[in-house]
Amino acid sequence: MRIEDYALVGDMQSAALVGRDGSVDWLCLPRFDSPSCFAKLLGDESNGFWRLAPTGHEEATRRAYAGDTLVLETVWETSTGVVKVIDFMPPRSVNPDLVRIVEGLSGTVEMSTEIRIRFDYGRIVPWVRRTGGHLHAVGGPDSVWIHSPVHLRGSDYRHEATFTVSAGERVPFVFTWHPSHHPEPERIDPLEQLAETTAMWEAWSSRCGYRGPWRDAVVRSLITLKALTYSPTGGIVAAPTTSLPEHLGGVRNWDYRYCWLRDAAMTLDALTGSGYVEEADAWRSWLLRAIAGRPEDIQVLYGVAGERRLPETTLDWLSGYEGSRPVRIGNGAATQLQLDIYGEVMSALYEARKQGMPPDDHAWAMITALMRFFEHNWDQPDEGLWEVRGPRRHFVHSKVMAWVAADRMVRVIEELGREGDVERWGALRDRIHAEVCEKGYDPVRNTFTQSYGSTELDAALLQIPIVGFLPPDDPRVTGTIDAVERELMTDGFVLRYPTADHNPAEHNPADHNPADHNPVDGLPGGEGAFLACSFWLAEARALTGRHHQAVELFERLIALTNDVGLLAEEYDPRTRRQLGNFPQAFSHIHLINTALALR
Repeated sequence: MRIEDYALVGDMQSAALVGRDGSVDWLCLPRFDSPSCFAKLLGDESNGFWRLAPTGHEEATRRAYAGDTLVLETVWETSTGVVKVIDFMPPRSVNPDLVRIVEGLSGTVEMSTEIRIRFDYGRIVPWVRRTGGHLHAVGGPDSVWIHSPVHLRGSDYRHEATFTVSAGERVPFVFTWHPSHHPEPERIDPLEQLAETTAMWEAWSSRCGYRGPWRDAVVRSLITLKALTYSPTGGIVAAPTTSLPEHLGGVRNWDYRYCWLRDAAMTLDALTGSGYVEEADAWRSWLLRAIAGRPEDIQVLYGVAGERRLPETTLDWLSGYEGSRPVRIGNGAATQLQLDIYGEVMSALYEARKQGMPPDDHAWAMITALMRFFEHNWDQPDEGLWEVRGPRRHFVHSKVMAWVAADRMVRVIEELGREGDVERWGALRDRIHAEVCEKGYDPVRNTFTQSYGSTELDAALLQIPIVGFLPPDDPRVTGTIDAVERELMTDGFVLRYPTADHNPAEHNPADHNPADHNPVDGLPGGEGAFLACSFWLAEARALTGRHHQAVELFERLIALTNDVGLLAEEYDPRTRRQLGNFPQAFSHIHLINTALALR
């Protein structure tokens, strides 16, 4: 399966990826960041999967979500009839459930199912026994029950069955996880849960305040962001997957099943801008718990419950998606310094308050303490927005977002009535602004640069007019946009920054060795076009009066969504494939924000 051949189902605590062939190839339980019980996505069939499809048929005829929900309906048209498989995860009460219902639409269809449960990212083959006519699998701390009227036969560490379904019939399967030391969980009614899950998502989607021309894409993106929210805490993960590559066969493979302050803050902007203030309040509570402690100990990312220790390790027994190794869990970026997060957090909280989120004195006290630490450290070099694995630099985007942090402090005090020293924060804002314009701007080329004294460009510079650092009609803004279009675009899409295999100044890019390490990010090889960057360009074009060009680019980006409206992190225009972890919150965030801006 290509990355875009998958669809997402989830219960706002974990998620599964279901392929067009009816196979669940990725599922981590009980949380987004738990070890998987199906890991074929990053290995092969021996690492676990669950396929359910008509006998002898590979890919489905069509599939779609049922209205504005996260209930997936996959349809196969065969020579003997038409059948539909309904996949969903009910909102959790105690234990996580994955429900699959086969429904006959016409004629009679023979179905086949095969399931291989493999705990701990495909490494542990469980002990499986039949109890009361149902399967019970146990391996270390993990336990799974499979309930169905279909008899599953065991052979060669797998279970399979064939059965028929006729028009009007429904055959359910329920896959339930629980800790192995707990007793058998209470069984759910799959048809009852289908009705309740559908109603829940429809009610949530109906609250969307966006009424523009791209409503379908916006609502699907909002549902995706809601699905990536860990409901017990309010934390928002960047993606439900790990190690889907930014370059096929390459090493740029990272674990995104955690909560980045940046991504979550931007998600907050998208949700509040669309009328979802309740989610903003829940995220603020998560934020206060996660960062509680000394301001100097703040991290870039946390676990879904606020965990801080996220050691990065590799899983050598997994071959990687299309041979892209290593497969990583954990994320070393947790220990990096990324100064832009202060601006993103302050901006998100400011916008959420403007949209109606109630004030919180405890939150303001903690944010003020955090900003006092920031006041004395904003001028340090950092790893920046892109989490480079090379040396720290004075990244211009980081400094721009430092300006945003000080600016939003001024606005919160002046506009929202919070107590604070306006002159102090205003002076810091002016100091940062002057330094960025002096050290981060190249007057000869009329463009801001990636870092102080560098010649490289960075697509993150497109945010300069978006965040209000400079007005859109400033010649330095239009010059930067022109430079990004000239030097960072490939086949109509925007790259984050030049990598080892991309240098538009060279007449023969083939001369570049893919094994060469990029001097900025410290990694070999290239990557696809980071989709958020192209959305930024569309928004920047709109702000600078090029509305027609902005809409043209935006609609081209929307056309990249797969058949159920989902986007990965990147897109390779050469192979016309999505790349990176999937679905990616960052891509859907900026789809929403660009739609709001164009409206």
